[in-house]
Amino acid sequence: MRLLLDSHTLLWFALGDEQCRFTARQMIEDPAKEKWVSHASHRELAIKVGLGQSALPGPIASADDALGAYPVKRIW
Repeated sequence: MRLLLDSHTLLWFALGDEQCRFTARQMIEDPAKEKWVSHASHRELAIKVGLGQSALPGPIASADDALGAYPVKRIW
């Protein structure tokens, strides 16, 4: 199964926010699922970080950083 993750899902997952529902978290953490992120989500994440609107712990430069150990593929 392929998962297309949007900007908010990435942020909520990275922050451990309860808005990322348990089922979604399980799906993202499942190594059998392909994680896809659009170019627009990468851009939105960079803008949020640049404007200081993200409470992410530590530096984050991309969706890859937000997902940590979970490999992600990009849709350009």
